[in-house]
Parts: sequence; C-alpha cells; structure tokens
Amino acid sequence: MDDYLVGVLSNIGIVSFIALSAWLLLLTGEISFGQQAFFAIGAYAAGIATALWGWPLGAALGWSAAIAGGAAVLVGVPTLRLHGLYFAIATLGFAEMVRLLFEQFHYRVMIDGELVGPNGSDGFRGIRYIFENDVGSLQFLALIYLLLAAALAGFMLLERSRLGVAFRMIGEDDTLAALNGLAVARLKILAAGLAGALAGLGGGLYAHLTTYVEPRVFDVMLGVHSLAYGLIGGLGTALGPLLGVVIDIGLLESVRAFAGYRMIVFGGLVAVLLIVRPRGLLDEALVHRIGRLFVRAPPAGP
Repeated sequence: MDDYLVGVLSNIGIVSFIALSAWLLLLTGEISFGQQAFFAIGAYAAGIATALWGWPLGAALGWSAAIAGGAAVLVGVPTLRLHGLYFAIATLGFAEMVRLLFEQFHYRVMIDGELVGPNGSDGFRGIRYIFENDVGSLQFLALIYLLLAAALAGFMLLERSRLGVAFRMIGEDDTLAALNGLAVARLKILAAGLAGALAGLGGGLYAHLTTYVEPRVFDVMLGVHSLAYGLIGGLGTALGPLLGVVIDIGLLESVRAFAGYRMIVFGGLVAVLLIVRPRGLLDEALVHRIGRLFVRAPPAGP
C-alpha cells in the first residue's frame, strides 16, 4: 500500500477517536470544545510510558486512556453543573490551560547518552517505540483500526443498552430524565470519563505515529474540528463522526483540488448542514429508516 495512503488512513483512524469522544458528549446534550485536552494528556502519558519508563505499547495505551479518563471525570464533576454555552466555554478554558501547562512541562531522562522527554514548548521528541520494536506502518495501521473497531463495537452495544437509552434521554431533556428517576449528574460524569478515555487512547496512538508531539498541536481548532465531525456526520449513530472525519481528512485535506480552500469548504459545509440537517447526515430518522431495511417484516397471518 502506498505510504501516503497509509498516512492518510492512519490520520483518519486516530482522529476518529477524538471525534467519537466529542460525539459521546453531544449525545448527552453537552457541547465540548475541550476534548483536545484529553487527547494531549493521552499523547504525553503514552509517550512518557514507552520512551522514558520502558513500558510495552499496550500498557502505555491503556495508561493513556486511564489517565485521560480520570482527568475527564475530575473536570466533569464541577463543569457538568454548567449547561449550554457556559459548559462549552468552561471546556475551552480547561483545554487552553492544559496546553499552556504542557508549554511549561519539563521531564527529561538521559537514555543512551541523549536527553529524552517533554521539553516545554520545544515539544516531546524521541518517542521511538515502533521503530525500536520493528512495528511497520501497516502493522500500526492495523492496530489503530483494530482499536477503533473495538470502540465502535462498544458503542453499538451501548446503543442497545439501558445506559445508551439513558444518555439519549438526558440529551433530549435532562430535566425530564431526572423526573423519570435517572441520576443525570452521575451519568453525565460517566459519559465524560468514557469520552476522555477515548480521546486519551487516540492521543497515545498519535504520539507513537508521529514520534513527536508539541503543545501547539492541541489548540482550539482541534477541539472545534472534533466537535464538527459529529455535527456533520450525524448524531444517530457512532458511524456519524467517522463519516465527518472521512469527509474532512479523507476528502478535503487529501484531495489537491481543495488545497488552500479546505477550511473555507469545511466551515461552509458545517454551516449549511446545521441549517438543512441540524442532527447531521446520519441523523436518528435516517438511521431508523436504514435499520428497517434490514429487519424482516413479520409473516402474514393465515
């Protein structure tokens, strides 16, 4: 497979994790501009685990998801008391705070005569696990999509569970959900933790794909895009944000005809869809209609 295509597919897979992260919060009715913070936490956590502590990749990715999910829960306890615009601004402020903290974060260790580790605004170089362990680009691509498939399978099960129904009820009307006996605050914190873990896992994969991360990568535009993917692709299914990622990275970023116009086209697409299809391309109504095509009609009576 062509190296360029492998790179594009790898980017699509990794960005899909942060897109799913923002989509899960949208499902509960919350708009977050701060999922890039957990993506960054996961990237630094996984990079430190393999490059400085000598952990295997699997353990490092689990660590990245755990620490990002834990951070999301800690942030969610105070911020999820806010609603609408106030919550969105709070998440944006937190993400910028995390980015600025990484600008000041220094943790370097001498390894084989070379200082390795986060070096403030100069970034974190030397995350060489895949090279040191002869992990090829196709193998790493397979790992990305294996984990993404597992995440999607989890979402499919979630959609068919009481927890998934509860998340959608809260997203529709949290007051009515509370009146029906749902612990709205606890469920929102749970959703925030799961969303943070997803973003952290994506960040861990990103750090090992690029072998270098720097704080400026995790800016507000990454958060805006991750949110927009769900709004474009649709809120009816977990495949919605993936469709948004494919449209942006797979089409607008990768096709030369859109070179220099990507942000204009992407912004226009978001604006048009918010007017024409406010729940995205794969909204609940369309997903329901597609689902009915695969459900056999009951046999006619005698």
